[in-house]
Amino acid sequence: MAETSWPGEALIAAAQDGDSRAITALVSGSHPHVRRFAHSLCATPQDAEDAAQEALIILYRKIGMLRATGALAAWMFRIVRNECVRRAMAVRHRGPLPERVAPSAEEEALQLLEAGIVAEAIAALPSEQRRVLIMRDVQGYSGRMTADALGISTAAMKSRLHRARAAVQAGLGRTEGDRRA
Repeated sequence: MAETSWPGEALIAAAQDGDSRAITALVSGSHPHVRRFAHSLCATPQDAEDAAQEALIILYRKIGMLRATGALAAWMFRIVRNECVRRAMAVRHRGPLPERVAPSAEEEALQLLEAGIVAEAIAALPSEQRRVLIMRDVQGYSGRMTADALGISTAAMKSRLHRARAAVQAGLGRTEGDRRA
């Protein structure tokens, strides 16, 4: 199966100008890429599908906020990453919500703020540490599976994971200290 490319800059520009057909085509053309991002970043297939759907809704609603038409892939990756992190944190902090109970607007805003802070700390990591952290702590892969997937020894994986966790924790500590000041 041939890989399709991201929608072109002309289509993105038309969508940014409010052309409804262009917006529909943009969302449709971005869907396979967004799903691939989500399945590589989220802990479960259900979270990946939900994150992809949320990212496409954000794309539909906020395409006008994209500054550079050539930055669509990076923008969508950040949205998907933030949504996957938000979902993983929600499960960690209070377990899965029952399907019929929706968080309040205040809870949702706080979760998004917290997820954004964590996502920034993770994004600041060197790529080799970020990959290990996402595979182990977000996606839940075993240490051996993570090491094998990255082509490194288990000892190297553990070392990178330790450094990544310490860096994220330090980054979050600085952020918390900044908020108290």
